[in-house]
Amino acid sequence: MFQIISDGGCDFSTEEAWQHKVDIVPFYISFDQENYLKEGVDITKEAYFKRLASEKGLFPKTSQPSPQDYIDVYTPHLEAGDDILVLTISSKLSGSHSSATLAADMLKEAYPDREIKLIDSLSASVGQGLILREIIQMRDAGYTVQKAAELAEKIRDTTSLYCTLDTLEYLKRGGRVGPATAFVGGILGLSPILQLVEGEVSQLDNVRGRKKALQLLEEALVETLKDTAEDVSLGIGHILSEGDALAFQTRTEAALGIQITNPITEAGATIGTHAGPGGLVFAYCMKYDAV
Repeated sequence: MFQIISDGGCDFSTEEAWQHKVDIVPFYISFDQENYLKEGVDITKEAYFKRLASEKGLFPKTSQPSPQDYIDVYTPHLEAGDDILVLTISSKLSGSHSSATLAADMLKEAYPDREIKLIDSLSASVGQGLILREIIQMRDAGYTVQKAAELAEKIRDTTSLYCTLDTLEYLKRGGRVGPATAFVGGILGLSPILQLVEGEVSQLDNVRGRKKALQLLEEALVETLKDTAEDVSLGIGHILSEGDALAFQTRTEAALGIQITNPITEAGATIGTHAGPGGLVFAYCMKYDAV
């Protein structure tokens, strides 16, 4: 057995993390750039996004965990004689992986007989969560930390994540698109479709209307997975749009003839600050025994 640790980019609920004995190192959120709140500890996801939606001039910032945050989580497990596997959000989206790595390096001399394996998920939110669930299954099946880390990297390379937004407003607030683009997009009712490519956000398409965007995503998902659905783990997430997520899941299950067993995820601030309320995300990866 080994201990599993993830940063808050995986968007696990407190209950799911506790159930599976996973330690979560949270990200920080600041509304005034002076006071920082731990996501999921000092402020809930729902409270954060409701405030984001209601305060139009709000420009919150997220900040990665510090090396000390990781040291505080690592140390009790190392003292107990446990090896550790750490999964982080894409290093191209956050400095969390660097903090986790620095913390591990700082503890090597004190715990020379213990291993800390670090995996850069090159993903986020639902995608990172899927990789994490496969690692949990490997741990519970008795895999060593070395074997689990080796397979986790292979699983990572099969992971794809897509997201559609309800508005361009939050990309504009974060400086990801210009005011003119957001204005025209609002007039035309454009719903951008984004994907993660090698750990970075890339715009796949702009579709007129949310309904059309969701339809295109469903069709593409079914076409891609129609021959491999039994070997794939699927996950769906949302930001204050649970109804759309449930409907997306129901239609996808019917089209592929499978049951999606992973819980629908409430996306967190790391992805949601730029996506905004109404965002919907889905991801898939190969199961650990199929890679």
